[in-house]
Amino acid sequence: MASPVSAGRVIALVGAESTGKTTLARALAAQLPALTGAPVTWVGEWLREWCSREGRTPRSDEQAAIAAEQQRRIDAAAATHAWVVADTTPLMTAVYSALLFGDRSLLPLAAQAHRGYAATLLTAVDLPWEADGLQRDGEHVRAPVDRLVRETLAAHGVGWSVVGGAGGARVEAALDALAPLLRAHAGAASGLFTRLAEREAVHAARAWVCSECDVPDCEHATRRRRRGT
Repeated sequence: MASPVSAGRVIALVGAESTGKTTLARALAAQLPALTGAPVTWVGEWLREWCSREGRTPRSDEQAAIAAEQQRRIDAAAATHAWVVADTTPLMTAVYSALLFGDRSLLPLAAQAHRGYAATLLTAVDLPWEADGLQRDGEHVRAPVDRLVRETLAAHGVGWSVVGGAGGARVEAALDALAPLLRAHAGAASGLFTRLAEREAVHAARAWVCSECDVPDCEHATRRRRRGT
């Protein structure tokens, strides 16, 4: 399941259900070409397609194949594009497999794959829950899912940035979190270098770890206090 991600830079979106991952992925994929001057694509959630095709949710023994197909699609996109926005990763399949079936076997490799990604964005649980197809279990699962995603990433030394806010504010928060990464790869001719420099000056690079809340400023401040800065 581990990804080589040799040709493309992958921006991975993870988070509980109904937290706007698909909307955010589409928005980022639409904006990044102009910001980076490079080919960008986005990879949708294979589980959604699988449930629609089969007319049911997957069994425990089908989880590994679904996770593998999600990663295969990410790798295929990364082989032909400079940037890939992944609307979920195998980590989410692994997390749900652990919570629904008590099977934690998929978690290590799924988390390890994030080491090959350029960035991991965790969508905050600050949007109203909405029913949407077979794969959504209900608002009650969002907090446990969010908690296990954080615990798994932290346990494997993977950094992430929490993205919150509604509508355009959520997209801007994601761009704030990605600013250092994008600035490092943006060409001067794109006109983005100055914009990202200004963005980064206002919102310092956010790659924090906090298990207490989804307030970015709070989490950022907590991390700085731990560093003694």
